[in-house]
Formats: sequence, structure tokens, C-alpha cells
Amino acid sequence: MNIPLAQPQITSQDRQAVLKVLKTKQLSLGPKLVEFEKKMADYIGVKYAIAVSSGTAGLHLIIRALDLKKDDEVITTPFSFIASSNCLLYEQVKPVFIDIDPRDLNIDIAKIESAITPKTKAILAVDIFGQPARWLKLRQIAAKHHLALIEDSAEALGTEYQNKKCGGLGDAGVFAFYPNKQITTGEGGMVVTNNKKIAELCRGLRNQGRGTSHWLKHQHLGYNYRLSELNCALGISQLSRIDQIVLRRQKIATTYNQLLKNIPGIILPNVASTNKISWFVYVVQIKNRDQIMARLKQQGVQCNNYFPVIHLIPFYQKMFGYKKGDFPVAETISQKTLALPFFNQITQAQIKYVVQQLLSVIARTPHF
Repeated sequence: MNIPLAQPQITSQDRQAVLKVLKTKQLSLGPKLVEFEKKMADYIGVKYAIAVSSGTAGLHLIIRALDLKKDDEVITTPFSFIASSNCLLYEQVKPVFIDIDPRDLNIDIAKIESAITPKTKAILAVDIFGQPARWLKLRQIAAKHHLALIEDSAEALGTEYQNKKCGGLGDAGVFAFYPNKQITTGEGGMVVTNNKKIAELCRGLRNQGRGTSHWLKHQHLGYNYRLSELNCALGISQLSRIDQIVLRRQKIATTYNQLLKNIPGIILPNVASTNKISWFVYVVQIKNRDQIMARLKQQGVQCNNYFPVIHLIPFYQKMFGYKKGDFPVAETISQKTLALPFFNQITQAQIKYVVQQLLSVIARTPHF
């Protein structure tokens, strides 16, 4: 078999929704944008949703809307996709990394307060792999120190923390709809918030800084971060079956858990009983990861190392002087994480093949 790591699920309903837009005369800033935003806000349970060209763009707009500036500091995690920190560098804001909790791989809340300085303006936490951060404690810390709280929920559409949807648990949050996510719009993202000022600023900034009164009245330095009607139509169609998608991905993760449990040397994902996780990827921790990953690919099983730590990416080291050992928990786990094939349409036979090949490779790996 040749099994991809990820694969979007595009149905006939999705294709018809996009084709219907192509028969209209409005391909941008039209009714599908309004509908997608309304449906997303309702699903998350927030007042405002602003569709944008990517999750990265959404994070950048939140940074701008919060008026974060050069030399301000934002506390965040080094174990994430690089966009969660790059969005700060766009505005010359300094990311202050905090090591992670080995249980859920999210930012270690016990280490946050000691890193707060007079320059600290916000906490940017990530729901890594769809696993929610500890938002109750994060809100308490943010309130105590008068900090903004940003939720990078790009990987967690449908995840619930203590019966509340992720994305709407901070002052502002963001989702991403790249083809490997729970739902896709091809490229795209969504800012969600209950803060009217943040919503209005993000809405204007995504559209070249325009105000609402006149097309050519530019009130701010803005960007072309719009999401087309085609993307929005696809998003609406995909969002209509989000509950089915979340359930399907939970079943896939459960199957992996059952087949891999009690295998010495493999650490399975840990999900708190109080949370409902919407799985983005299925990541195990394993010794000799790089060797095992290379051999799995030879057997047609696509897999990857999710994620390399951000602080050891060369240009971060050059900018900030980070070195190995600065965040040992994240570094150790990063050397062991292995993402296995995970997507809506994966079959039982494919999952069993992945597991069989993994166990076969382990058996042939010295000193495992």
C-alpha cells in the first residue's frame, strides 16, 4: 500500500457548492463570506467571526488588533507550527518561549508567571494537535497580570475544553482550513472573538485597511487577507458535516489506540477525561524516530516528525541566541514524535497496514 499522511475529503456536495458560486457574478466579499462567518460564529459560540486567507493571516491580524508593537513580549510555546511565533515577528514582537507539559504537549502553565516582565503584553497558547491547553488557568493568569489571551486553535476545530468549544476561550482565537485540517477551504482561516473592537479592526485590516463607509477610504495600514466566495462556499459545505467529521476522526484515533496499546516503547496521545478532542493528527512518541520514520516511508507509509521545536530553527537561533537545552522537555519530545497517516477516508485495512508496518520496523530496529 501507499498511504498518505493526510488527504482532504471533497464530496459532490462540496463541488456543487463551489460550482454554484462560479455561476454568480460575485467571487469576493459576497453573501457566502457573510454566511460562512455567521455559521462559524454560531458553531463556536462567539459574537464575531472574520474569514481570512489563512490561519497565519488571522494570527497576524490579532497581533495588529491588539496593538502589539516592537519590543513588546508575548509568552508562547516552542512546540508548535512555526506560524504561531512568526506572526509575532511580523510586528517585531518578541516571542518568549515557555517549555511544555509532557502530558498534553501544551504550554506548561506552572512556568508562565516567572517569565512575565513589564514588557509582557499577551499570552499566545496553542491547542496542539487538537489537544486543548488549560484555558481556565490561562485566563486566571492573564487576568491577574492584565494580559491579552490569544488562542491558536488552528488545529482544534471541534475540540471542547470543559464543554466549551476551543477558539473562543481567549480574547481572540484563530482556526485554519489548510487541506490537512478537520475541514478545508483549500487555503483559509477564521478569527473568532467576542470583542467588537478586535472584530472590527480585523475585518478592516484584512481588506487593505478599509473602513465600512467607503470602498476607497483606508483607515489603517492593511493587507489583502481576504477569503474568496469560492473558499467560503467550500467552507460552508464542509462545516455542515463537522460533527460527523469529528466523530469519524475520533473513531480513527480510537482504532489506532486499540491496536497500539501495550506496545513497549510507544507512548500514545494522552487526552484528559474532561475534554473532547477533535483530532488534527495522530502522533505517538517513539525511540529511534528518524530511523523508524525512514523505514516506514520505504513501505509506503507516509509519516512525519510533528513538530521540530521553533527555538532551534536557525533564524530563531540567530535572532535570539537560543541553543539546545533551553527548553528540554519540548526538545526531548520533539525528537520522538511521529505523526501516522490520519484523514477522514482512511480505511480499517489501511490503519492495520500502518500498524503492521510500524511493528515490523520496530522489531527490526536495534536497541529499540
